[in-house]
Amino acid sequence: MRKLTGAAFVSLDGVMQAPGGPTEDPTGGFDHGGWVFGIGDDVVDPVLGRLFNPPYALLLGRRTYDIFAAYWPFIDGEMAGMGEALTAAEKHVVTRSDQPLDWLNSQRVDGIAGVRALKGSDGPDLLIQGSSTLYPPLLAAGLIDELVLMSFPVVLGTGKRLFSAGTPSGALRLLDHQVGAKGAIVTRWEPAGPVPTVNHPHPSTSAAEAERQRRMTEGSW
Repeated sequence: MRKLTGAAFVSLDGVMQAPGGPTEDPTGGFDHGGWVFGIGDDVVDPVLGRLFNPPYALLLGRRTYDIFAAYWPFIDGEMAGMGEALTAAEKHVVTRSDQPLDWLNSQRVDGIAGVRALKGSDGPDLLIQGSSTLYPPLLAAGLIDELVLMSFPVVLGTGKRLFSAGTPSGALRLLDHQVGAKGAIVTRWEPAGPVPTVNHPHPSTSAAEAERQRRMTEGSW
């Protein structure tokens, strides 16, 4: 069974759109592309080094795949080694499109059922990069084993979010955390079942609370 880890750069308000550059993904009028590099923190690089220590296989949504495929195979200079490593890695793309996947070692995955079958196959562990649309259905299906969130001290206000509409409720268990000198926080989480519920230890019995409840029921609160 392959382990599936989701690793994401996120702002304090949960936005994960276009961390790498201004032209990466401006959809929806997003104009803060490249926000990660404007902040930076020494706590992040060692985490990335562990995540991208071969062997690994990438699990990507179609748009993230297109972004990567137009960039990493053609990069040179000090990042050429990373481009070569990503090209050599398996790349599994969750897509309904029949457009070709031309980047070497890329193959199509047929929805959530395909991801489940992929996890049960032989091969290196799976790593999600970008691909915000994958998180809600994969979490709902119980297919994500671990989340690695690299949170940066910035509020972006708008943009695609990690926990977007359709994300199921659930508890998470903290596995590890690190805090960088510039305020970046790296946390590792694993799913921990349903949200725990408790009875309120000191419920209000006041007439004011009863009136508030009545107004909520009738929709006038």
